[in-house]
Amino acid sequence: MAAAESRSGISSRAALVFQGGIGVFGLIAIVLFDIPVQNGGVSFSQALAYGCVGAFGTYGLLLLMARIPGIFPDDLERQMRGLHRFASSFGWPVLVALSIFAGVGEELLFRGAVQGWLTGVTGELAAVVVSSVLFGAVHYLSFAYFLVATGLGLLLGSAYALSDSIALVMIWHAVYDMVALFCLLRFPHWFGVRRSDQS
Repeated sequence: MAAAESRSGISSRAALVFQGGIGVFGLIAIVLFDIPVQNGGVSFSQALAYGCVGAFGTYGLLLLMARIPGIFPDDLERQMRGLHRFASSFGWPVLVALSIFAGVGEELLFRGAVQGWLTGVTGELAAVVVSSVLFGAVHYLSFAYFLVATGLGLLLGSAYALSDSIALVMIWHAVYDMVALFCLLRFPHWFGVRRSDQS
């Protein structure tokens, strides 16, 4: 069955292939450059528990920060309206798959490949900071969105460095994305998205 094009102009297949391609790129870099990927620091059940707690805690903190007037330097609501239009054009199976692909793929690339390689070259602190700034840069929609993504990258990078568990940050990232999409679609008014913006 052909993938239908969404209201955002991107087919579900194209979105999934793009997001999955990030993980493939990260995995190729890890293999080509023989970058060690840490995954023995915690058990899978601990990674699942800590990842879920981290995801819900991070998203809750972001919601609280967004309520403080002037904390973000530009119109984050505009980006939320665009993200709402994008997300509302896909069904939940696609959104869950995109969240999982993002969690696995982006963490393989940014924490596994980039942070892993930089740790051997610059040391752990610089590796976390640089990989987080790069993570923020590729998510750049505005300066505010860059700051949010960089902050999330710093949390994920620190969690990876402290836990030695790529699984933990993959779960954290994927669950965070699922929670963010659910809240944006279920409670759009939290983000300044009005009914007239949803058409």
